[in-house]
Amino acid sequence: MKHRYIKNVATLELDEGKCTNCEICIEVCPHNVFDMVNQNFTVDKKLGIVDLDACMECGACVVNCPFGALDVNAGVGCAYAVVRGMIMNT
Repeated sequence: MKHRYIKNVATLELDEGKCTNCEICIEVCPHNVFDMVNQNFTVDKKLGIVDLDACMECGACVVNCPFGALDVNAGVGCAYAVVRGMIMNT
């Protein structure tokens, strides 16, 4: 099952000017929020946020980004996941 959190509330932001497309965030993200995508109909791929609503705001991407290209205010997604897990006993 794909994890879904509260729609349109994740605070994750990508600064494309700082991003070098190293793909570390893709490796550390537990919910596949990032992927390499075609930009402006070119062959070149760049890192993109492909599923913002899957972000649980854990901060793994921010902590592991060596270029400071990511920012997130941890909270809403994680809190929802914890509460839901307690209620559903998962």
